[in-house]
Amino acid sequence: MAETAVSFVLQELGQFVIKESCKFAVEERSSVAGIERDFNDIKDELESIHAFLKDADRKASDDGGGGGGSNGVKTWVKQVREASFRIEDVIDYYIMYLEERASHSLFKSVIQMIPGLNTIMNTDHQIVSEIQDIKISLGRIKERSTRFEFRSENEAGSHRGTKAPRIGDPRMAPYFIEETQVVGFESARDELVRCLVEGDNELMLVAVVGMGGLGKTTLAKHVFNNQLVKRSFDCRSFITVSQTYTIRELLTEMIKKFCKDSNEPIPRGLQKMDDEALINQVRQYLESKRYLVLFDDVWKDNFSDEIEHALISNNKGSRIIVTTRKMHVAEYSKRSFPVHVHELQPLPPNKAWELFCNKAFRGLCPTELEEMSREIVQKCGGLPLAIVAIGGLLSTKSKTMFEWEKVSRNLRMELDRNVHLTSLVKILSLSYDDLPYHLKSCMLYFGIYPEDYTINRKRLTRQWMAEGFVRHEEGRTLEEAAEECLTELIQRSLVNVSRGGFDGKVKSCQVHDLLREVIIRKMKDLSFCHLCHKDDEQVTLGITRRFSIAAISNNDLTNTSNSGIRAIFVFDKGESPKQLMDGLSTKFKLLKVLDFENSLLNSIPDNLGNLFHLRYLNLSHTKVTVLPKSIGLLVNLETLDLRQTLVHELPKEINKLTKLRLLPAYYRKYEGHYSMLNFTIGVKMQKGIGSLISLQKLYFLEADHGGKGLIQELKKLKQLRKLGIKNVRREYGDALCEAIQEMDHLESLNIGAIAKDEILDLDLVSAPIHLRVLNLKCKLTKLPKWIPNLKYLVKLRLGLSNFEDDPLDSLKNLPNLLRLNLWDDAFSGERLHFQKGGFHKLKELDLTRLNRLSSVSIDEEALLCLEHFRFNNNPQLKVVPQDLQHLKKLQFLGFADMPVELVDSIDLEKDGPCHWIINHIPLVLIRQKVGSRFHDYELRPIPTQLNI
Repeated sequence: MAETAVSFVLQELGQFVIKESCKFAVEERSSVAGIERDFNDIKDELESIHAFLKDADRKASDDGGGGGGSNGVKTWVKQVREASFRIEDVIDYYIMYLEERASHSLFKSVIQMIPGLNTIMNTDHQIVSEIQDIKISLGRIKERSTRFEFRSENEAGSHRGTKAPRIGDPRMAPYFIEETQVVGFESARDELVRCLVEGDNELMLVAVVGMGGLGKTTLAKHVFNNQLVKRSFDCRSFITVSQTYTIRELLTEMIKKFCKDSNEPIPRGLQKMDDEALINQVRQYLESKRYLVLFDDVWKDNFSDEIEHALISNNKGSRIIVTTRKMHVAEYSKRSFPVHVHELQPLPPNKAWELFCNKAFRGLCPTELEEMSREIVQKCGGLPLAIVAIGGLLSTKSKTMFEWEKVSRNLRMELDRNVHLTSLVKILSLSYDDLPYHLKSCMLYFGIYPEDYTINRKRLTRQWMAEGFVRHEEGRTLEEAAEECLTELIQRSLVNVSRGGFDGKVKSCQVHDLLREVIIRKMKDLSFCHLCHKDDEQVTLGITRRFSIAAISNNDLTNTSNSGIRAIFVFDKGESPKQLMDGLSTKFKLLKVLDFENSLLNSIPDNLGNLFHLRYLNLSHTKVTVLPKSIGLLVNLETLDLRQTLVHELPKEINKLTKLRLLPAYYRKYEGHYSMLNFTIGVKMQKGIGSLISLQKLYFLEADHGGKGLIQELKKLKQLRKLGIKNVRREYGDALCEAIQEMDHLESLNIGAIAKDEILDLDLVSAPIHLRVLNLKCKLTKLPKWIPNLKYLVKLRLGLSNFEDDPLDSLKNLPNLLRLNLWDDAFSGERLHFQKGGFHKLKELDLTRLNRLSSVSIDEEALLCLEHFRFNNNPQLKVVPQDLQHLKKLQFLGFADMPVELVDSIDLEKDGPCHWIINHIPLVLIRQKVGSRFHDYELRPIPTQLNI
């Protein structure tokens, strides 16, 4: 597993050498040329070692099921990894030195902090000495590699072939599960059987997709052997594909199994045929048959390309089943075949409990063990392999609370050492091991977060970007590249989406609890991160690159000798991390990521600017009130997250951060009475904001602090993709419009007036062509003409507009609008009319505090895709809109603080006469305010025919 670390450092070295060789003037080149040659030598040496690392990692992790493995190989791999860490450190220290030298800084040399170097020696000599020592170390490591006879990746590839699981392989178990052992697959089985035996005669591919251990092979084999399925096909073939195969061997094995299944002789000379002849032989054999072939455990995205020509479409109702962990396999197959995708889900709690009891007790659970057993089953997260493995382990234990509690508490340790769980670890590890190196680093990040933590997508992807796991590519932003990495992990069934947005984007995600345990095991092996998640855990004395702190009381990181830390995450809410923060800037000079979100941090030390390499600083939801002036020295800072902090004014030094890309900064007052314009407090910024040329996201800026001059400077921020600006006065209108016209990449725009009666003229010459989100909280004399022309707009929120005429006619043809909010007298009329054919993609609609609105009418062919509809505090709307009955796709209907007449009319308990209107909707909620604060309300569901 050193391959990941070395690949990353090789990438860093390559970029460093190219960048630094062009950086200095000719007269300065002589003093750095020698060092750069040394870096090139190190790069060459490391590349030669890298060629064998995959084989070395495989041998180091191959424990043969017993947890042993080769200690010599493990030691060698560890030495390679630690050498790569040293290289990364010296690169970063050298960059700091060059930057200091270039800027003629008066600060003391940061190079004095390199561990183990003589601080009296001059800086150049220190760097040269460290580099020479690394070169010698790499040479010795390379020499020692010869004794292990590692094979390069090309040599290893030449030995690959199609191999079915052997005896002892954990993948063999699903092939021999008895009918009575299959639990929880009844619905999925019936669906797949119907797909195979029913439908038209066109050849179809059925893809069963899910994470490792979910039971894909068990289900597919179960369906394959179903008696109805057997009778429906002339011949069948079950092929294990796995990660390595040759298409020749696969086709040869397939035709042999077809022949065996139909009791026919195997064609002669298969091995001697060339590829074209072999494919023709398969096609000829299948031409007159209704066949079924199951390809189990497919990993290659374009697998369908390889089988397409051999598997003839003979209009006889033939079927192909594919099991895979990768959704890409199923999606790619649509190029070649009609595809039915069955995304296998974890077992529901009742079936998980049934399977566990069958395995652990071969019957009923003893009463005294039920509570503990249910906790253990919950940890399995509906994963059949985990339930079977852990149930099997517990079946060998004494049936006592003590024994079972010990297994539950020490599950991570049991995964490491217990032979009963070896197959579970191996199968969960396969998907991780198949990842390219940059995605392995991304995947390991899920182990940094505490157990059961729901991880915000933006937070996670921004951390990846700061660490350098995501690289800029022409034609797309870093955010887009990072989100593609996350999508890839989701498609590979490694990451689960916890919450999605109305536009289909991932909002938050998680990994399965047991997969997280496997990740943590790999993090430890890789020195990727040390977890301080319990009060009694001690700070590691060994090498690690990151600290994750969920229990801070007994840890003082500043005492550790490990100064090569790249990232620190604080999740603890029980004690202020001020002491920790105070020591960071002097101890950990190479930090790139600092995350204090939701901690009790209340101040930032003045020496924060010492963290030259810091790229990501997350202070959101902390008590921090002031940023030090030294923040202007963080010249590499890319993300500064100040959401829900008490920082209301930024120092002028922040304008020096020319690499700053993301600046979300605001405080929302959930504790008080809601007011649209005053609910969110932004930040004041100083003159000079135009120097932040890399800024892509800025929200919320208080416009009245800098006035028209500040807004004019926004014209220089040509990279802005998201802008939120508050307290805008009427006289700023022209300047704001001119600035927006310069923002060619703008995707999200949020504008709020300084007062609800302040009229803003936002008549842009042309619409921002990429705008996806528009939020206007201001009085408008008319709907701006450019809004109906926003063809990419997915979310529109209008508040305080006071339109006297129904705006829906102008908005109804927005081609991609998914969400529409009309709030706080956006419309001051009495009747809204949703016309036939209008808003054909709209999914969410919110009508809030429209004080004069008394009726809503919806034509039969309007709002055809609407799923969520909310009415909030519309005092004159006393009759439920009868046209709601036409909204057949509506999944949720909410009424908040609405007139009692309307609520009573749909209340089944009060024999409401209008209940029939909403009876087809799965979820109808009544929300009533019970206090003065934002979240002081209670919810009451209204029973309908779909939830009674």
